[in-house]
Amino acid sequence: MRITANFDAGNIDVINLDDKKDIQLAIRPDFGGEFFQWFNFRLSGQVGEQYVLNILNAGEASYPEGWENYQAVASYDRRHWFRLPTSYKDGKLTIMADMEYETIQIAYFTPYSYERHQDLLAAVQMHPLVNLEHLGETLDKRDLTLVKIGNGDTNKRNIWITARQHPGETMAEWLVDGLMHSLLDSDNATGKLLLDKANFYIVPNMNPDGSARGHLRTNAVGANLNREWLNPSLEKSPEVFHVINKMEETGVDLFYDVHGDEALSFVFLAGSEGTPSYNDHLARLRDRFSEVLKLASADFQSEFGYDVDAPGEANMTLATNWVAERFDCLANTLEMPFKDNDNVPDSATGWSPERSVKLGEASLVAMLAVVDNLR
Repeated sequence: MRITANFDAGNIDVINLDDKKDIQLAIRPDFGGEFFQWFNFRLSGQVGEQYVLNILNAGEASYPEGWENYQAVASYDRRHWFRLPTSYKDGKLTIMADMEYETIQIAYFTPYSYERHQDLLAAVQMHPLVNLEHLGETLDKRDLTLVKIGNGDTNKRNIWITARQHPGETMAEWLVDGLMHSLLDSDNATGKLLLDKANFYIVPNMNPDGSARGHLRTNAVGANLNREWLNPSLEKSPEVFHVINKMEETGVDLFYDVHGDEALSFVFLAGSEGTPSYNDHLARLRDRFSEVLKLASADFQSEFGYDVDAPGEANMTLATNWVAERFDCLANTLEMPFKDNDNVPDSATGWSPERSVKLGEASLVAMLAVVDNLR
């Protein structure tokens, strides 16, 4: 028996491997120690045997409520992912793995590796309407890449999409993957019409350092990027610093910041209602976007979500609030579950990369419904 996390986005510490019925593990915290919940490791063992894995520090994780009704994901071939029987009790997360093959990968959610990220960039650059722009370097000297889609016509609307400010929320990049491929599909009338009306500026991975390090929420120096938008710096949050500089150059008419939520078992939007300049026009746009997304995808709902900020009480360090206020534009955070989606449950896969991809495609329909009225 062997367990390793020595690979891209790997995260687990082995405490004891003496008993296959009581394998003792711990999740390694993000740099700085404030956050942890993401795990990603490989188990090698004997075919036909059952292994019981206990994550002993689960109760100390950032969002213990995220373990309720949670099932870990696993794959033998790293392409097809399924859920494993998982339980949480007395601060310990227990995962049961019945080995069908010698090696299985187990993770908090289906990984979207840095190598796959590079593959995505390489694939979309082949389209004549795509340009890749290097915005700057991260603290670990990785590239922060902007995908520009469109002809740059200044008469068009400018739509900005960011994903994985929190690196462990891999469903966000899966969604962007689906959205971009759908947008660039010559047989997709929705994408073609949108590109007649708008230029797209997409950052598929806002936090490549945290992604590669196996972090849940922070970058290389422990900064939570979605609390850095009011005053980013090159020393602490260059990722946000560089994106804001580019936004100032292009302007923003619609902003879509894609995330995952550990605790809530729903797909939902969190808007900018609490910003100082929120107005009736933005409220109508948000309602229209939500109504159409609900029709475009049965996975989306508007009944459950975060509490709405009181007028003028928004946290302006968050991307959605800062961008909405700075550019007087429609801005939404989209949240997806790590668990199943209680709106349309699937016991075999729960929320999945495939459903994230489809939601990205559906998001284009909602964008088309509001694009003419953004200004």
